[in-house]
Amino acid sequence: MTLTGQLLIGSRTVTGNGEIIHAINPATNTPLAPDYPGGDASHVDQACALASAAFDSFREIAPAERALFLECIANEIEALGDQLIERAVAESGLPLARIQGERGRTCQQLRLFATVLRKGEWLDVRIDPALPQRQPMPRSDLRQRQVPLGPVVVFGASNFPLAFSVAGGDTASAFAAGCPVIVKAHSAHPGTSELVGHAIARAVKNCGLPEGVFSLLYGSGREVGTALVSDPRIKAVGFTGSRSGGLALSKAAQARRDPIPVYAEMSSINPVLLFPSALQTRAEALAQGFVTSLTQGAGQFCTNPGLIIAQQGPDLERFISSAGELIKRIPTQTMLTPGIFHAYQHGVSQLKANPKAQLIAAGLSSEAPNQCQAHLFSTSAEDFLRDENLQAEVFGSASLLVQCRDAEEVRKVCEHLEGQLTATLHLDADDLPLAQTLLPTLERKAGRLLVNGWPTGVEVCEAMVHGGPFPATSDVRSTSVGTAAIQRFLRPVCYQDFPDDLLPTALRHDNPMHLRRLLDGQREA
Repeated sequence: MTLTGQLLIGSRTVTGNGEIIHAINPATNTPLAPDYPGGDASHVDQACALASAAFDSFREIAPAERALFLECIANEIEALGDQLIERAVAESGLPLARIQGERGRTCQQLRLFATVLRKGEWLDVRIDPALPQRQPMPRSDLRQRQVPLGPVVVFGASNFPLAFSVAGGDTASAFAAGCPVIVKAHSAHPGTSELVGHAIARAVKNCGLPEGVFSLLYGSGREVGTALVSDPRIKAVGFTGSRSGGLALSKAAQARRDPIPVYAEMSSINPVLLFPSALQTRAEALAQGFVTSLTQGAGQFCTNPGLIIAQQGPDLERFISSAGELIKRIPTQTMLTPGIFHAYQHGVSQLKANPKAQLIAAGLSSEAPNQCQAHLFSTSAEDFLRDENLQAEVFGSASLLVQCRDAEEVRKVCEHLEGQLTATLHLDADDLPLAQTLLPTLERKAGRLLVNGWPTGVEVCEAMVHGGPFPATSDVRSTSVGTAAIQRFLRPVCYQDFPDDLLPTALRHDNPMHLRRLLDGQREA
């Protein structure tokens, strides 16, 4: 299809009248056509009005029909073929294979939520039948199900132009819950967003759904995003991005007359603990795994290992020597946007200027635009505990090694950490007693704990948790990846003493949907 640079408001394409967004090829710093004029308050109002009008009908269509809708979106995305891949590569600077894999993950997420819908367990049906003869008080017939919150705003992410953007996990889980979605496209990849947006719009039409089920808006700055979050018809927000951006949206959401949840993924340095026995037996292998994880995708992953914690000694020195030599041979990689590159450069410069941080090694340099040069720094546990600046996230291939004198300093460093998406433990059998003492602390600090692996790479599956205590996310109770993500956009409703004909289908006495209900405290077969 031909890119037009237009907004998608329901079934209509509309030319914006705001500041023009130019996609930039970060590998060459050259602009990409077409221009994308941003939306304004009137476009926000139109999209929200359509989403509100669509909500009551969309939320009550049969789960199997919503499942078909999700699968139709996946099919339409795949039908875009090479045009989508080529545009995403041009707008992100990411390798072809990475974008192809991300397209597969995006479609997998959609199809996974289709499976969730057909199983029906997301409805969490609970039934306590009436007990009219109970003494001293009879019990009414009580039936509970989950219902969607309402229209949802999703903000596209810079580092995943497909899997965390227009048709990414937030959109897929919101659609699965029965919520219309308005996407605020990320300014770094408007063309990719337009292609995927039209794929969703075709699926809406092909499935005979109300047009307000989906809209796509553009806008530079925070005006459009803040207007969306502030609109009273919006009932929840999904966001992946910077801490400042997530906090600004959370503030706007809480300032409303009716505050709404903002599920914002914001900041994480993902500590990796290297235990003594593991270092003794495989310091060089650990260094190789660490450098590979650190430099994957120029470090532009929210789960990038930005902090290493270990006890001092000759085995740690072996790790440092090996990791340093590996990093020195790492070539530069193109970062996603000039803005992200400049932020990375600033973060690295701050560490270089900090007398408490010592540079261990830097990767190869390049004169090409927006190139990420890998860096590894070191500090002492004492200095790390005293200087909050050493805990700041540097988004890219930069990491800080915290050297501890003993196990007690390791514990203090772990207690000092902010909330994280992940915490990784590299250990052998002899390290288990020490790991056991740290586990309660790490459980309080992170949403996903790994043993003898690396945090980069997030499996899309039933058990995955991609979330964590603040500032990793704004709501520690949720995950943005995995089937539990649907719960962010649902709320429970109880129906008391309803006649069967008035009950929602999922709650009727004869169980026409064949759900595994919690009946009088017992799970049905």
